[in-house]
Amino acid sequence: MYKGKKVIIVLPAYNAAQTLEITYKEIPFEIVDEVVLVDDASKDNTSELGKSLGIKHIIRHEQNRGYGGNQKSCYNKALELGGDIVVMLHPDYQYTPKLLVSIIALIGEEVYESVFASRILGNGALRGGMPMYKFIANRILTFTQNVLMGQKLSEYHTGYRAYSRKVLEACNYEILSDDFVFDNQIVAQVFNAGFEIAEITCPTKYFEEASSINFSRSVKYGFGVLGTSFRYFFHKAGIAKWSLLTTPKAK
Repeated sequence: MYKGKKVIIVLPAYNAAQTLEITYKEIPFEIVDEVVLVDDASKDNTSELGKSLGIKHIIRHEQNRGYGGNQKSCYNKALELGGDIVVMLHPDYQYTPKLLVSIIALIGEEVYESVFASRILGNGALRGGMPMYKFIANRILTFTQNVLMGQKLSEYHTGYRAYSRKVLEACNYEILSDDFVFDNQIVAQVFNAGFEIAEITCPTKYFEEASSINFSRSVKYGFGVLGTSFRYFFHKAGIAKWSLLTTPKAK
């Protein structure tokens, strides 16, 4: 608990057996109540390792549902467990769990309802091994998104995110993509619902075991991000309504 708020860490996993243990052991359990591991049909022993580590809440997809589909299972389970603060932490150890205390505190102290750990604030991205083409694409996409969405985030593409229960209940994330663009679509829903997103500086590590999409998937993701941003702009300008921002949540 953090000041009476239940804290749940969700781990969206795919072939994370080599890095799951080191990630899990750095989680600050003095303030974290539950951990949810969602194994998206891994080909290794991710689920079995999770059980051996003592993770009580493990969901295994028998068929790969994609990164967005994995997150849907994560958030649904976290809300079912009564989570007030839900943090997505990748179990590939690309993001350090040592930032969890700071991330959780920003929501727990009711300063913000959502917090992103940014690889771009400071100079850690390239030092941590981010490929140059990804860094350049990140900067171009983020600039374009800020213009179209009227925001000032340093990056929209981090996988290290925290949401309050209020945010997750306000977002109709079930209708979003099951692919990587889910991350940006849910940001559009967060902003559309009137919430702000805080950012903290986050070092990052790129290494062989860390998950990363290839160039062709990156290009597809980039076009999906631009499509999301333009649709958001047109929706807010009253030019064309966007179903992802207008469809009521199923009861």
